Amino acid sequence: MNVTLWIIQGLLAAAFALAGVQKATQPKDKLVGRLPWVEDFSQNTVRFIGVVELLAALGLVLPRATGIAPVLTPLAATGLAITMALAAVTHLRRREPSGIAVNAVLLGLAVLVAWGRFGPYGP
Repeated sequence: MNVTLWIIQGLLAAAFALAGVQKATQPKDKLVGRLPWVEDFSQNTVRFIGVVELLAALGLVLPRATGIAPVLTPLAATGLAITMALAAVTHLRRREPSGIAVNAVLLGLAVLVAWGRFGPYGP
C-alpha cells in the first residue's frame, strides 16, 4: 500500500503542479477558454489558487521524501481535498457536471493519501 500511496502522491503532485503553474502564470483572459470558471473570480484569486495548488503539490512529495516534517504530506493532501470540495461547489453552482466529476476523483485520491499518511503508512 505504501507504494500505491507514493504513486498516487506523484500523480496528484504532477496534476496539481501543472494546473498551479498554469493558473499562477497565465492571464485570466487566456485561461477562460480552458477553464470557464475563472470568469467568476478575480485575476488575483485565480493566481492565489494556482500558488496554493503548486505549494500543495510540493507538499505531497517533498516532506515525506526528505523526511523533514513528514506530517506536512497528509496535511497537503487534506488541503487539496478541501480545495476540490470547494471547486466542486463552484462547478455545481455553474452547472458544470464534468467539472464535478474531475473534482470528485481528485478529492477521493487526496482523501486516500491523507488517510494513508495520517494512519497506517504515516510518519
